[in-house]
Amino acid sequence: MRVTYTNQLAFSRVQANDGNVVDTGTSVQIDDGKQTTLTQTDDGFKFSVPKDGLPGYLEAINETGFVQDITISTMNPGDSKPKPVLYFKDVEDGGVVKAKFFPILRAYISSDHQETSILEGAICTDSIWEQNLAQLPESTTLTLSREPATGHYTITQEGVI
Repeated sequence: MRVTYTNQLAFSRVQANDGNVVDTGTSVQIDDGKQTTLTQTDDGFKFSVPKDGLPGYLEAINETGFVQDITISTMNPGDSKPKPVLYFKDVEDGGVVKAKFFPILRAYISSDHQETSILEGAICTDSIWEQNLAQLPESTTLTLSREPATGHYTITQEGVI
């Protein structure tokens, strides 16, 4: 299995159905310490150009007049749409999505979820790997392996001893 991570985040307006993200609509790239506003115009939904916000946080304000589902997503090279990673359901009009930027990635093995599943609560298994993404090199290759005899999974980072 190959995993790609880029350090480019985005806010996205998404549509969910039966606990799965089915469409990533409008989005905007966002950096640490920036904020954006989601509005609705005759042309549809649109995020504003990000402006300075609180250092250490990413913020999106819903000013559409309606409840919205918003995600923080990653932008991967070659993908046409961002990939949601953190889901905020039913953000009220005037509501603010505020996330502290602390890029810890944890990997879990579970047969209870699909790739597009929205995780609505705590994961009921221990992580098999954890890393502060800010400490990874710009290009990192991770390998997911399964030991056939035990059924245990491991993740190894190539080039690290």
